[in-house]
Amino acid sequence: MRLNRRDFIKASAVMCCAMSNRGANGSEGRLREYHVCLSRRACEENPELLTVVRDAGVTDVWQAAFFYGYWYDTVEGLQKGRAQVESLGLRWHPINVPLGHPGDALGDASGQTPLTPPARWKMAERFDGGKHSGTSLHDPGTAENVAAVQALAALEPDILFLDDDFRLAVGPGIIGGCFCGEHRAQFLQATGFAESAWDELREDALARRLSRVLRAWVEFTCDQLTACFRAQQAAAPNTRLGNMIMYLGAEKAGIRLTDYRDAPFRVGELMFNDASFNPLKGKTDELFSVLFHRRYARPESAWSETTAFPADQLSARNLAAKLATSTIADVRHTMFMSGMTPFPIEHWATIGPAMTKHARLHARLAGHAPKGPFKHYWGEAQRYVGDDQPYSLFLASGMPFETVETLPDDGRTFLSDFDARALEESSLKPGKGALVTRRALAKMPEATQAVGEELPALFALKRQVVQEGYTGPWVEDDKPAVCAWYPSAGAVLLWNPSEGRESYHLRAGDTAVDVEVEGLDAELVEMPQLRR
Repeated sequence: MRLNRRDFIKASAVMCCAMSNRGANGSEGRLREYHVCLSRRACEENPELLTVVRDAGVTDVWQAAFFYGYWYDTVEGLQKGRAQVESLGLRWHPINVPLGHPGDALGDASGQTPLTPPARWKMAERFDGGKHSGTSLHDPGTAENVAAVQALAALEPDILFLDDDFRLAVGPGIIGGCFCGEHRAQFLQATGFAESAWDELREDALARRLSRVLRAWVEFTCDQLTACFRAQQAAAPNTRLGNMIMYLGAEKAGIRLTDYRDAPFRVGELMFNDASFNPLKGKTDELFSVLFHRRYARPESAWSETTAFPADQLSARNLAAKLATSTIADVRHTMFMSGMTPFPIEHWATIGPAMTKHARLHARLAGHAPKGPFKHYWGEAQRYVGDDQPYSLFLASGMPFETVETLPDDGRTFLSDFDARALEESSLKPGKGALVTRRALAKMPEATQAVGEELPALFALKRQVVQEGYTGPWVEDDKPAVCAWYPSAGAVLLWNPSEGRESYHLRAGDTAVDVEVEGLDAELVEMPQLRR
């Protein structure tokens, strides 16, 4: 069967329109929601801003409250902000930044916001002896955050998010925790290790070696952060407390992801400006992180981290393109943010129509998981000691993929370097399926192959899979395409990660469809014959 472009668009439009008004659990218009973080100051200085975002499709506004020992706004001021937001029919929520971040993570053009916690909060010490402010836990950090949550409870918010400076690592790929004398004493007492283990711990952290002592350190660090989170939860039991998880955030940053399964959960992104998002690898790394975090977050409890920073350094087209990652991974809430400075207001003219389109696409795909012969895996070694450099480019090879929690018995599972090292050292046990690594290993298990993270090599691997008997959908062209197949929905979503319009030849067995997709846009293809 071959459909021409006009018939394809007509069929897809009919199906999408039929689904567009279906919300979560059958409710109307609530399945894909759009939120934005805006300070009260920004809303008051630009009175039309709230109207513009509302008219674009935003339903919820989050306003800055307590930042690492300081009140960015008073409770009384937040009450005023809430009244302004709700007067326009929007929902209002507060957001805190509990621990601070080394450097300017706020983008406050006014320069009025302190960039470091107060002097009563101690500096953190890295495993190499260097010191930094923020992203560490000392007294009275937890107590002051608990008091702030209690004060905000008077406003009766339904949800309060902790921004991603609620972590114990400075940034992605860093083995976190504070190595100061105080935490050293606590760790050794809690674990029973001898004093000599401390030097071993520092050496293992430097070598990224998942030893017994380093594993215990990571768990100790996670215990600290989880205890702080739960203390804040207990301070306002009628408010849902959510955690924004950094890009590929996991145990090495103090974030034991299983501890947040029942909480509102913001999945981590990173490509906050055009320089990082424009490359194909930037887009696939971003999608990789979102898919990884969705292993732990229910779709109705998942929020995105759709961020531009600085506020004007990510184009409107790229902001709109980021919506595709949430649609593919079934993240129900988009959270736009840009620090304390809003996006350029003209961005919303581009973002708004994309929001409408992705809400329609998402309504068709919600509750369905992408499946395919290429497997997305991020294992224990990557989460505990890895450098957060995922093998992600296979996501744009035009072959469908799925996320797995353990090494499966089918398909081809892509291993990033630290999981590959664990495989080589036999601490990671393979399943019966094939494994793909960036480089050849000294001990290459059967059915493991080295494939460089380059498109020509991945296109060749895609054709090899088809030659071996794969009959599901795939993009025949050797050009970048994210091909997400939802067999339970009988549909394929094609995301074009390139700047210009592309025509794709989508094939499944004897069925072929030519699909045109605008640059950075996505299109849905109905393939009911492949429903499973």
